[in-house]
Amino acid sequence: MRSKRFEALDARPVNQDGFVTEWPEVGLIAMDSPNDPKPSLRIENGKIVELDGKSCADFDMLDTFIATYGINLERAEEAMAIDSLTFARMLCDINVPRSQIIPLSTAMTPAKVTEVVGKMSVLEMMMAVTKLRARKSPANQCHVTNVQDHPVLIAADAAESGIRGFAEMETTVAVVRYAPFNALSLLVGAQTGRPGVLTQCAVEEATELQLGMRGLTAYAETVSVYGTEAVFMDGDDTPWSKAFLASSYASRGLKMRFTSGTGSEVQMGYAEGKSMLYLEARCQFITKAAGSQGTQNGSVSCVGVPAAVPQGIRAILAENLIAMMMDLECASSNDQTFTHSDLRRVARSLMQFVPGTDFICSGYSATPNLDNMFAGSNWDAEDYDDWNIIQRDLHIDGGLVPVLEEDVVTVRRKAARALQAVFAELGLPPITDEEVEAATYAHSSNDMPKRNVVEDLKAAEEMMKRTVTGFDVVRALIKGGFEDVAKSVFNLLRCRVAGDYLHTSAIFDEQFNVNSAVNYPNDYAGPQTGYQISDELWNRIKDIRQAVSPESI
Repeated sequence: MRSKRFEALDARPVNQDGFVTEWPEVGLIAMDSPNDPKPSLRIENGKIVELDGKSCADFDMLDTFIATYGINLERAEEAMAIDSLTFARMLCDINVPRSQIIPLSTAMTPAKVTEVVGKMSVLEMMMAVTKLRARKSPANQCHVTNVQDHPVLIAADAAESGIRGFAEMETTVAVVRYAPFNALSLLVGAQTGRPGVLTQCAVEEATELQLGMRGLTAYAETVSVYGTEAVFMDGDDTPWSKAFLASSYASRGLKMRFTSGTGSEVQMGYAEGKSMLYLEARCQFITKAAGSQGTQNGSVSCVGVPAAVPQGIRAILAENLIAMMMDLECASSNDQTFTHSDLRRVARSLMQFVPGTDFICSGYSATPNLDNMFAGSNWDAEDYDDWNIIQRDLHIDGGLVPVLEEDVVTVRRKAARALQAVFAELGLPPITDEEVEAATYAHSSNDMPKRNVVEDLKAAEEMMKRTVTGFDVVRALIKGGFEDVAKSVFNLLRCRVAGDYLHTSAIFDEQFNVNSAVNYPNDYAGPQTGYQISDELWNRIKDIRQAVSPESI
């Protein structure tokens, strides 16, 4: 006979998840691998000749890149001489400001920062994140996709996401050739919802860059880097090629950040027996060395790997913290789903939600997960009320605000109509009134009429051949009677020429003012310092539609 208690436990959702014991030899260890190098640094004639136990003759291409571009040599010997436990205590000490930490943390080696964060509990890391986030205020990013690549639904979902508070929106495709339509739809929908939202279309890098150069997207984050040479080479890339790509985006006024995360090297089979966290530290040094303003990290699409081993979720928080120690914008993942347990997925998110990161989610699904083409998110459209109420419970700005049903319906219809006008003016396959009405009230792509995919794909290809740009979208919106949306798209294009939002952690408010680490830096120094929720925002956060007022009883 079996224990009925254990039969009940075995039936719990968490026991549908996969777990493994540590296996350091293949990299299945989140932190503290016995194969991780010990911190070391030797400088001769202004050049690094030893890095974390390796002499320059033994450097691989990652070591060479990091040693050449990735370490602040002016403070390096001083920083490396600080006891790691002492520095760990500095990280979570409210009396040691961020301005004192960053010159030292950026002068350390990958093994050194890994050793430092390894001495901290998750609570201590959360204290450090509160202080080290680059931008003063946190924000949030969402995914806007659907299995049909239905442009009208993308526009409507983007508009709703805008009024819900997302500062950035990302789409991708089910069918690669739909990318131009998805980018166009996301741009129009987002600017309908809230002026100043940044959008991107995550596809193959050459196409993504082309879409950006034409003004159909505003940022990119799918420039992936890895912590071992073998994985880099497997992707036909080098740190130098990634740096060149970063420069290409920046030269055209496109904000961009790199992407990496614990577990990717294990998943690719080339972890070299090192811990996931150490390899991710190398990724962050490469990101910094390449000149990227930020990173999307937190395991991201590889989250199932660290989540299966002991302290893997702790390692994800640690990698977010390392990104901030490198003075990078941190979009801290919390996107791809990894567990059947609601308790576990919330526990994984609270470590970024409570202290606040530059983007708490780098992919909260603004659709139900059945439509999420990024393999499903840890949070989706059916969790909006939970997210808002947790903010209300804890007095936290998690980047979202409650909305009313009538406001959502209104903005979804407007976005669908605006896209209808753009398609008509650009000579694209017509958007019917039936599609507009369906998208206005839709929950998922199951609620949408089918489009002629063959005609759409032909038109999308022709649209790229005609070199349709953001200015063509502005003209189409004006002719269609959507002058306010046209103004927002135009202002977004104008801001790209200025280039101010290329600064670290830059986002726009509704007036297209830039808030970044340059003009809005995090200055947390203990209670009642740093970012504080304004009375106006707090009133919006706490005014949920489910709350009953005493006067109404």
